[in-house]
Amino acid sequence: MTPRSYGPAELHIAAAAGIRAPSLHNSQPWRFRLHDGAIEVMADPRDHLALADRIGWAVRIACGAAVFNARLALLAHGSPAEVRLRPDPADPTVMAGLRPGPPRPATYPESDLFAAIGRRRSSREPFWPDPVPADVRARLVDAARAEGAWLELLVGMTALTGFAEIARSADRVLRRDPAYQERLSEWIRTEASGDGVPVAAAARVGEPQDLLPQRAYGDRPRAPGRDFEPEPLIAILGSTGDTAADQINAGLALQRVLLTVTDAGLAASMISQPIEVTGAREQLSRSLGSRFGTPQMALRIGYGQPGSPTPRRDPAQTVIS
Repeated sequence: MTPRSYGPAELHIAAAAGIRAPSLHNSQPWRFRLHDGAIEVMADPRDHLALADRIGWAVRIACGAAVFNARLALLAHGSPAEVRLRPDPADPTVMAGLRPGPPRPATYPESDLFAAIGRRRSSREPFWPDPVPADVRARLVDAARAEGAWLELLVGMTALTGFAEIARSADRVLRRDPAYQERLSEWIRTEASGDGVPVAAAARVGEPQDLLPQRAYGDRPRAPGRDFEPEPLIAILGSTGDTAADQINAGLALQRVLLTVTDAGLAASMISQPIEVTGAREQLSRSLGSRFGTPQMALRIGYGQPGSPTPRRDPAQTVIS
């Protein structure tokens, strides 16, 4: 029997969904191509974040999230895929290969996650005080576990304050690095563009009373009485190891968690400073305890307004031959 192969139609489906994944500074560091009947998700070296991502961690996380979207879209369109991470040892730019798998329909929960792809946005505004219910918290933990990752929800002000100290310390390190700040400024957009973070989608300027740091994407002041929540739900997503494949897989888990957040009517934003700074990441890992592996992303989750949309390149621009 001749093995099934993907073609241009499936490639378009995968790319159109993959580009909706999150990425550091909305850099969109991915490309898609057909190769021997498989759809490959590749890192785009032109979009490597250099000073902002010296080891390629952010690129691998973003590409993993794009792989999850692509896999979900193919399933929703009746062409389920089997994913192999880093399928070509000779070409480290290939993050994953998706080959046709056994036909099956999408389940209702999978269809719901697919429907959430277009609605998922990072929300950098204050959340409402309503607590996230226990059953929704369990769904988020299960979402990470379904992709072979773990999600730890911080409980109590002691754990939350400890994380906030690590995050603020990491943010100070990055703010004191002129080269890093110059690179960050290159992703701020004041005019229409296919990537980067529009000023309108950025967080308001941070204030001394804020528990958590904000990215300096713009200079919009905060409206009076719109302080951030004093006790947000913070989740730490991680993997058992920290190889390149572990980081890509963490990207898949991150996107499943984010789409579960969206499907549950919640909002979220990512806090990557404690992961970007090596010392802070090690401190965060120690604070979680020996039963965990390597932290790969921190999330702030709650009820609130969905974030402003950020631009995406045309899917055709991300497809290569």
